[in-house]
Amino acid sequence: MAEPGKAPRDDPHAPPMPQPGGIAARAQAATLAPYLQDLNSEQRLAVETLEGPVLVLAGAGTGKTRVLTTRIAHILATGRARPSDILAVTFTNKAAREMKQRVGAMVGQIVEGMPWLGTFHSIGVKILRRHAELVGLKPDFTILDQDDQIRLLKQLLQAENIDEKRWPARVLAGLIDSWKNRGLTPDQVPAGEAASFAGGRGKKLYTAYQERLKVLNAADFGDLLLECIRLFREQSEVLRQYQARFPYILVDEYQDTNVAQYLWLRLLGQSTSAPRSAIPSPRAPLPSPRVRGEGGERSEPGEGCRLTLRRSCIPLPRASRGPSPPRGPQGERGRKKDRAARC
Repeated sequence: MAEPGKAPRDDPHAPPMPQPGGIAARAQAATLAPYLQDLNSEQRLAVETLEGPVLVLAGAGTGKTRVLTTRIAHILATGRARPSDILAVTFTNKAAREMKQRVGAMVGQIVEGMPWLGTFHSIGVKILRRHAELVGLKPDFTILDQDDQIRLLKQLLQAENIDEKRWPARVLAGLIDSWKNRGLTPDQVPAGEAASFAGGRGKKLYTAYQERLKVLNAADFGDLLLECIRLFREQSEVLRQYQARFPYILVDEYQDTNVAQYLWLRLLGQSTSAPRSAIPSPRAPLPSPRVRGEGGERSEPGEGCRLTLRRSCIPLPRASRGPSPPRGPQGERGRKKDRAARC
């Protein structure tokens, strides 16, 4: 581990970092872009490192989202990418609006040209509407809310002569939602799980539900990512198009991703040497093979936070607050809060 204020010894590409408060640091600050001047040296290192994957591990109040938004501004200000070439993903519409406002405050109206800054589901909708025919839909497909979903499932239960009081449609909706959050199509559902509903007819009902959605030219919220994953897996040219489109992918609260969100990101990020960035919070596993570094490191109470950069770990200043409590491994935020994205 490198000493505070110094570049990691095992990273020959990391820029030298002057001692905080020293003459060199003050002179450098005078020449920095305005959006960089209030960053500490470790935050600035994360922002200015634009080659290769970057992973920031940090406790609450240490500026993770600030690093991410400043990194976007720096990419735009230095001409490394056009606004439409950056994929920036978060979990809620509110967080996406705040991210856009922060970037706009640094670089101005250029942020209005960032169509790929948003939630997982809102970006998934844009992709699906462009390629709807390839997944059996039309571009003007309808997105069902939970009430519509349950109403449709009740019709399917009735058609199969299944007692809805014993096997509620709401329970089946929860099962299907959990399968989609794990990236499972009907033919991929484990037999044991399919047998847990209506005497083993869960898989059959899931299949019938998906077929009915296609007839209605509709999708539910789980499909907005599941159908994207299927599109990318079955249409390699489409996948390569989006891999080439996004030289920079930035993800806020990366550790909160569920399996479907992770698979979606992994498909977009694989087979390319373009820079990638993920900004997670502490106490969460980081399984992505494209995120290199000390993925197992955690910020313990009072420890502050770390920046992990090319397998090098730099301690950041102590957090002003303790770390946030851990969230569920299946991405509760991704399942609940992101459902506000309706496009």
